[in-house]
Amino acid sequence: MQQRPYVLLSCAMSVDGYIDDTTPERLLLSNAADFDRVDQVRAESDAILIGATTMRKDNPRLLVNSEERRAQRVARGLPAYPLKVTVTESGDLSPDLRFWHYGGDKVVYCPDSTVSKVRKSLDDLADVVGTGPSLDLPTMLDDLGSRGVHRLMVEGGSTIHTQFLTHGLADEIHLAIAPIFVGDSKAPRFVSDGVFPGGTAHRMKIADVQRVGDVVLIRYLPKQSSGDSTS
Repeated sequence: MQQRPYVLLSCAMSVDGYIDDTTPERLLLSNAADFDRVDQVRAESDAILIGATTMRKDNPRLLVNSEERRAQRVARGLPAYPLKVTVTESGDLSPDLRFWHYGGDKVVYCPDSTVSKVRKSLDDLADVVGTGPSLDLPTMLDDLGSRGVHRLMVEGGSTIHTQFLTHGLADEIHLAIAPIFVGDSKAPRFVSDGVFPGGTAHRMKIADVQRVGDVVLIRYLPKQSSGDSTS
């Protein structure tokens, strides 16, 4: 059986748990040093995933920006850019989004019933793969593994992070905490409501805590327990 990729969730949030505010402009939570750290993590990954909602809202290119890091990937026999991945239930993906027109290969995962719609919209901009009657993340991970993806970086948004965590599919979380408050319950959070493995009895293991300028980076291993029952 093909091994599934190691799944790393990457997110920046405010002290009160928000990943954006409700204004039309994207809220920049990271600083320059943390953006560079994220670029390094991207360069070390075989594939990078964002959800369709995040694509439509932020319209990112989702690239490895450092020329040196791209050259290092090529020297290791890898493509200059990781595979870019998105998932969609509705299939509402505009071919004008920047995601399709920068970097290397792209792949879209969606329910079987949506495949023809996405293929018609995107033409040859991406490989489109059906995952069965619904959008099925384990099926997606199996397919990515068959494509030689060993390390998958997931950059959100809230719904995607929640699905990976509630299904027990995340191996690592990089949570960058910015020293600001958003204070708006209508803004998106790191995760939405859900039933998480182990519930409140499960205390995740902390792999590392690091200061990156004025941002604090915490690395969690959600499948492992801290074994610490103290408060």
